[in-house]
Amino acid sequence: MSTIRTLTGITTSGTPHLGNYVGAIKPAVQGSLNPAVSAYYFMADYHAIIKTRDADRVHQSSLEVAATWLACGLNTDRVTFYRQSDIPEIMELCWVLNCMTAKGLMNRAHAYKAAVDANVAEGNDADQAVTMGLFSYPVLMAADILMFNAHKVPVGRDQVQHLEMARDIADRMNHHYKVGFTLPEAVVGDNVAVLQGLDGRKMSKSYDNTIPLFETEKRLRKSINKIKTNLLEPGEPKNPDDSTVFQIWQAFADDSQIASMRQEFENGIAWGEAKKRLFELVNEELKGPRARYEELMKDPGFVEAELIKGARKAREETTPFMDRVRKAMGIRPLA
Repeated sequence: MSTIRTLTGITTSGTPHLGNYVGAIKPAVQGSLNPAVSAYYFMADYHAIIKTRDADRVHQSSLEVAATWLACGLNTDRVTFYRQSDIPEIMELCWVLNCMTAKGLMNRAHAYKAAVDANVAEGNDADQAVTMGLFSYPVLMAADILMFNAHKVPVGRDQVQHLEMARDIADRMNHHYKVGFTLPEAVVGDNVAVLQGLDGRKMSKSYDNTIPLFETEKRLRKSINKIKTNLLEPGEPKNPDDSTVFQIWQAFADDSQIASMRQEFENGIAWGEAKKRLFELVNEELKGPRARYEELMKDPGFVEAELIKGARKAREETTPFMDRVRKAMGIRPLA
């Protein structure tokens, strides 16, 4: 039976939060159990240096992200779990793809255009503070995907354009060099929650509004109590559909619990009570993984060994594949 290849990465630029767990980690771990899927999970540490120059943060985040995946139940014997920087062929392929990618295509990338628009609005040079890392980010993303010939890549809507670019680049390579890249498909999880943060905006490290995934019970309770709510008093009906408290509840509750809490909102549940119940629900699900995470954070040697194991497994594919790409481009022995 042929398998579908899926690939998922998380940038090592911060501490994993509830949004990462609900939107990417939990569904990915569940999906990895499907015998019809060959799954690849990686820590995008080279992507991280596009966003931050804090070396200690990138290093610490690498441990936190890896420990999070393992604590959440990722079975490294079933999947390929690796650190991007441990696969030199990805960087080599990135250069090859750069040589085949039109600058005009990169000019249209959303992140680059947003940076240019912000500079122009402030009266600065259009490319002020724009690095080549930011500009060519979609090419590195394409290299991540095409190196393993992934069929499907779960992404948020803001990343769909990058998948389309990866397809364009792969198609161009296939046309010129007949390398046989798979054209990847974006999988947009319409049924996967995109959690709101403490201030009601999308939960994101960029907004500093996240709830860290494995903070202590005391801190988790404190974070949930900080969630922004309106001024409606106890007894006044509340709209669950515009409430961050209810939105996070939905991501952790089953159908009956969701229906019950919806009724509680309509009955005018006090915000303090709603947040108390939310803490209890979330904390119950995270208790086991949190304990395992704390163990792993104290044993970085074990985490490192898991990543090295994954890198060896990954390079069994990337080494011969990159050799094939080189030969197709004329980079091969003279005799």
